[in-house]
Amino acid sequence: MRLGGNLFARLLPDAAVECCDDLFGNRAARIERIVSLGQATPEGEWLDQDRDEWVVLLQGAAKLQFADEISPRTMRPGDWVAIAAHVRHRVAWTEPQAATVWLAVHISVDAAA
Repeated sequence: MRLGGNLFARLLPDAAVECCDDLFGNRAARIERIVSLGQATPEGEWLDQDRDEWVVLLQGAAKLQFADEISPRTMRPGDWVAIAAHVRHRVAWTEPQAATVWLAVHISVDAAA
């Protein structure tokens, strides 16, 4: 199998909807590119995922908050974070004027053992 592409190709950010593209996946892991333009997790809502996640910010700016933290973490290009399965978190803010590009690797909890 040969797959390829460019993470910055076809960046068409839309303020109405965040764009999520699966780049590769199998039973153990899934790699996803996310393009945000001002999107955030609705206030009072938290993400709680079944898989571990490793995410890096490639372009733009964002604020990521964990339920056990008082204030969000500011993320800039190159910043990454590992999020264990079922750790509640939310995207508090993304840059509204330019595309924020994330690369997320979702890892099956069974595969991580």
